Amino acid sequence: MGNLIKVLTRDIDNNTGNFFLDFENAQPTGPERKVWDQVNEVLAEAMQVLEDLQSYSGAGEAIRQAIQSPSDERVQEKTWAAVVPLVVKLKKFYEFSLKLEGALHGLLSSLTSTRCSPTQHLEQEQALARQFAEILHFTLRFDELKMTNPAIQNDFSYYRRTLSRMRINNVCGDEQNEVNNELANRMSLFYANATPMLKTLTDATTKFVSENRDLPLENTTDCLSTMACVCKVMLETPEYRTRFASEDTVLFCLRVMVGVIILYDFVHPAGAFIKNSKIDMKGCIKVLKDQPPNSVDGLLNALRYTTKHLSDETTSKQIKNMLQ
Repeated sequence: MGNLIKVLTRDIDNNTGNFFLDFENAQPTGPERKVWDQVNEVLAEAMQVLEDLQSYSGAGEAIRQAIQSPSDERVQEKTWAAVVPLVVKLKKFYEFSLKLEGALHGLLSSLTSTRCSPTQHLEQEQALARQFAEILHFTLRFDELKMTNPAIQNDFSYYRRTLSRMRINNVCGDEQNEVNNELANRMSLFYANATPMLKTLTDATTKFVSENRDLPLENTTDCLSTMACVCKVMLETPEYRTRFASEDTVLFCLRVMVGVIILYDFVHPAGAFIKNSKIDMKGCIKVLKDQPPNSVDGLLNALRYTTKHLSDETTSKQIKNMLQ
């Protein structure tokens, strides 16, 4: 985007307000620095996680050979040696999800505090808003890659089966394995979900709200709805969109918009799809559908299959039809 982008959006108090939101160049101010530094460490690791996931090829051929030759110890040992390093990598992804949960909690604590309105938070704490956006972008990207890579589930299932067999036969103690049975059970729950990182974020946001009863719920939902509105306006307004440095920024904004919609739908009691929702769902869906064919299928599917309230009776037929 280069320069700061001026976005006209409806203020939470129903006043028309102007503020700038820069997803590329926002730098932390003094009051933001402590949280920003903590989150920045997590985001630096996020890039490596995505690279590792993108290059994850799996041990499919070795597993096929092991299944075909169950009594050949040499084949079994070779397959085990191929699978273990991959499971260590899957462990790294799982452990990173726990770090992501902590980072999100820190950002929400800052961006939803009662010190000022959600709109003012996003105005004044641009660097933290940018980090929140980067977490959402990472989450949607991770889940897109995970869903299109069946090797992950295949490798981990083989590992668990073999681990169980080894324990039954007393081949080795649980403590000798990089991923013991208890950790494998937790990882299994994580990877069984179609969108594990998104579930991590929705659970973390719901937990944040439940643990902060003294904080008005609107502080959280209005932060999310305002961010969705900002992204939508940036995407649908030609004079803003032409300032994007690259098409990558377009996809970044699209992922962030979808991410905050999903979080809002889980946190708001009535969800994002009700008639008087603070998120213009029809407008957001239209922005997605206006993109080049096949470029946002994953994001549309995220709205279809990972939101909580789409199938509610309070959701209009028009919105349901738009997402069919």
